[in-house]
Amino acid sequence: MRQISLLLLSTAMLCSFTVTPSSAADQPPALSSGSSVLAPPTPASPTPAVLPAAPPALPAVTVKIGVIDMERISSESAMGKAAKNTIMEQQQKLQKKLDGKKRRLEKMKEDLERKMPSLQPAQREAKAKEFQKKVEELQRFGMGAEKELMATKEKLTKELIDAIEQAAVEIGKTRKLATVVVKQEVLFLGSGVDVQDISEDIVTQVNGKPHQK
Repeated sequence: MRQISLLLLSTAMLCSFTVTPSSAADQPPALSSGSSVLAPPTPASPTPAVLPAAPPALPAVTVKIGVIDMERISSESAMGKAAKNTIMEQQQKLQKKLDGKKRRLEKMKEDLERKMPSLQPAQREAKAKEFQKKVEELQRFGMGAEKELMATKEKLTKELIDAIEQAAVEIGKTRKLATVVVKQEVLFLGSGVDVQDISEDIVTQVNGKPHQK
């Protein structure tokens, strides 16, 4: 860059340098016709500086990413449907047991309220403790049922996610994707990004069928 600047500066200086005669006496004598005196050579024009050519533009790079809809996969895949049915059946079963215990406890309460006036103080206290014990047992059963149902949900959800991740790896390699992300978690995508929804391929892969390329 410094050499180019110096060359341009030298060229400008040469172009601005001219000879201006101060008087007629200083003018060179005119040549007569047929004179053998040769005219002075005309000075060559300075060669302009040549700037380097701009580098060629790089081709645009398109990044391919895959997105998946977890809700769609869960509702459409055979594995997701089976997991939902299992959880629903277990929930209904536990709820039925809980409702039965509640009904028995309500009946016990009604019987105690009817018998309390005829009982001695010690008997009332004993019946009240017995009823409270049944209430605590119902509460423990409810909490245990909730934990049991949650454990089943976590187990089946993990199995489904593992299957989805495995399918995403295989499909991502086949389609030469840069990455695969969950659709619901994508907040922004810039230009130069080729977004491909592979949810249907994931469903097919999870169901044990070869996906379409």
